[in-house]
Amino acid sequence: MEKKGLGRGLGALIPMADKEVQPGTISEVDISKVSVNPYQPRNEYSDEKFQELVNSVRVHGILQPIVIRSKGDGDYELVAGERRLRAAKAAGLARIPSVVRELTNEQSLEVALVENIQREDINAIDAALAYKRLSEEFGLSQESLAFAVGKSRSAIANTMRLLSLPEPVKSELKRGRIGEGHARAILSIDGEPERIELCKRITGAGLSVREAERLAREWNRGEASRGTENVSRETFLDEQDPNLLEAEAQLRRLFGTKVSIIQTKDRGRIVMEYYSDDDLERLLIMLCGR
Repeated sequence: MEKKGLGRGLGALIPMADKEVQPGTISEVDISKVSVNPYQPRNEYSDEKFQELVNSVRVHGILQPIVIRSKGDGDYELVAGERRLRAAKAAGLARIPSVVRELTNEQSLEVALVENIQREDINAIDAALAYKRLSEEFGLSQESLAFAVGKSRSAIANTMRLLSLPEPVKSELKRGRIGEGHARAILSIDGEPERIELCKRITGAGLSVREAERLAREWNRGEASRGTENVSRETFLDEQDPNLLEAEAQLRRLFGTKVSIIQTKDRGRIVMEYYSDDDLERLLIMLCGR
């Protein structure tokens, strides 16, 4: 499958087409003729920020054109700029500045995904769902996905792993009550009830990612209390060896994956995670030099 412009940013994912009328020009298009993008990866919008955009559109109009593709008979489908389109409708505009491009379904989803990711305007679960859709509908490997959106393969794998979280935990991640680092710490323990309980402990105590990782390690060793009682953040702020923390950070940077150093009284172990057969092979090559 040919991939046009992948890995070169949003502009490279919107190729010009000789069949377009007045290619590259901005036209005012009837908003009622533009349907939403079925490949839009983002499902969550901030009401407060969106209302700010609507107010701005009422005063200044749409300053940046949306990208659309023709559906024939004068109808169009949105490719990029859904917030602008929604805001224009909410502000009562009849027409919106647009650039028409000729794109495949795959390119349309890629453009919508890259636009949101480049603006950091998409939550991790919606991004993971979009990656999954690209993979399943268009047969893209994790390596191809990584190249398309300018991320490492391990970053793509880490994000897609979030889909295996229990629904209550995914909800907390989408709401921003926990971050991706917290979610990965939760994934490091087994069992759906246990993961939900650990999430409650993390949000209840307001733990940082580092503290959540430490609690998850204690949980796996059977050292963490499994009850549902409230715990304070200070419970997890015991002094940690800064040398071990720095060693963990160096190993994570070196191998591009989660690495934990677990030290007991007279021994310890290094735990390194991988997220696919390809990821394991990559680590083996780095470790063994083969």
